Amino acid sequence: MRAKRLAIVAAICLISLGLLVGPTMGQAPSLDKWKPAFDPSGAKYKCIVSNVSHPVIKGVFAGFAIRDELWKRTNGQIYIDFKPFSMLGGEVEVLNQLQMGAIQGMGCSSVAATNLGPRFGLVNLPFLIDSFEKLDKFVASGKIFDHFMMAMDHQGIIGLDITGYGNYGWATMTPVRNLADAKKIKFRTAEAQVNQLLYNEWGFNPVVMPWPDVPIALKQGVITGLDHTPMVCNITKKFEDAKYFTYVNYAQGLFIWIFNKAWFNALPADLQKTFKEVVHEVCAKIRKETVLQEAEQIEMAKKAGIEFITLPADEIAILRKKGDAVHKKYAPEINKLYPTDTYRPANYLEEVDGYIGYKP
Repeated sequence: MRAKRLAIVAAICLISLGLLVGPTMGQAPSLDKWKPAFDPSGAKYKCIVSNVSHPVIKGVFAGFAIRDELWKRTNGQIYIDFKPFSMLGGEVEVLNQLQMGAIQGMGCSSVAATNLGPRFGLVNLPFLIDSFEKLDKFVASGKIFDHFMMAMDHQGIIGLDITGYGNYGWATMTPVRNLADAKKIKFRTAEAQVNQLLYNEWGFNPVVMPWPDVPIALKQGVITGLDHTPMVCNITKKFEDAKYFTYVNYAQGLFIWIFNKAWFNALPADLQKTFKEVVHEVCAKIRKETVLQEAEQIEMAKKAGIEFITLPADEIAILRKKGDAVHKKYAPEINKLYPTDTYRPANYLEEVDGYIGYKP
């Protein structure tokens, strides 16, 4: 009898562990739907690329699109082994793997990218690049965008291009119709300095948390809201718990496609050129598709019963005014120059502000 009781206790513990660790252990999502239509075993060069999110999101699917196009254009010489769904862990730990060369690439969220490239925090500043139109203008800016993409070069990591995942707002378990409501929410924010600065300036309650920990935290009430985009919340089923979304549209969510510099530079010159061309072409196409996908996902969420809320204009104005303090506090990190920078502006943030037309 005692042995039977011990067996039952052990089984319960194993089930509990499975619930806690979720998809990272024992319940890993399948990539069968996205298998390559070719045999990659003969590839001369292999590139393991990580991403934390779901490839139904166009900005994430870019990893598979790059894989297939690069295979075709290099006649099977380079194989991108793309691993989404946080299969390799949270972004901070994966960034360390990338820097050490344990993996070769990453579609890193712009919020987490600041851990090794503080300049990437530029796109997280509130109400600066806060629309698809402004993002397109930024990408087309030439030396301004190129300087942005050099943010991790001094860390041995090259940035090639970006894809997106929509406009940031608040997915919450109770409706947020004004700033007083927002102060009652325990918002999950990314492991990123800009976001923490911003939520402190706004006077809210940020809970810093890796993305893989979010589902169980929502269900347990550790957090009661998300700082994220409607597209991501709908596709990754966060709206099952957080049934309200408040438009804030203070920043664009981006995936920055970065690669280990030593690995990339070891490729023959012709393959380096093809690699860059493919990444740029795929990312440009995906950015256009992302605009449509956000609208589609919002409509799908509305039909499923999610309530979308617009904050009063005067309260958005308060968020803008308070958020400007983050611009000033974080400016030294964005303006800092490194030995590998080829463009060396006196005040990079000021230059971007003028080009985009930012006004607090």
